[in-house]
Amino acid sequence: MIPLARNANLLVTFLLELGVLASVGYWGFVTGSNWPVRLLLGLGGPALFIVAWAIFGAPNGAMIPLTGLARAVLEVLWFGGGAAALVMAGRVVPGIAFAAVFVVNAALRLIWNQ
Repeated sequence: MIPLARNANLLVTFLLELGVLASVGYWGFVTGSNWPVRLLLGLGGPALFIVAWAIFGAPNGAMIPLTGLARAVLEVLWFGGGAAALVMAGRVVPGIAFAAVFVVNAALRLIWNQ
């Protein structure tokens, strides 16, 4: 039972990572004042997040992998950025739910040493 729960928690982590990109993209497409700005924000925002994650956060392929407190700060900024993007796009309840799922997921990863 526990191995299944641990694997499910890793799946939730991956889905949260994808959710961050979707949230930032959504924010960009609803925030801009005109179509070119929306396109720039909607595609550029997730692109910046992808670059940051590839450099510092990717579990098995980061160019400069962070550990310890630096990793925790990166995750709070990364996943918090996804939640904040939803809130700034006017989706307060989904943003709060996203943040809550991240907190539970992160706590379980710490408990299970994932």
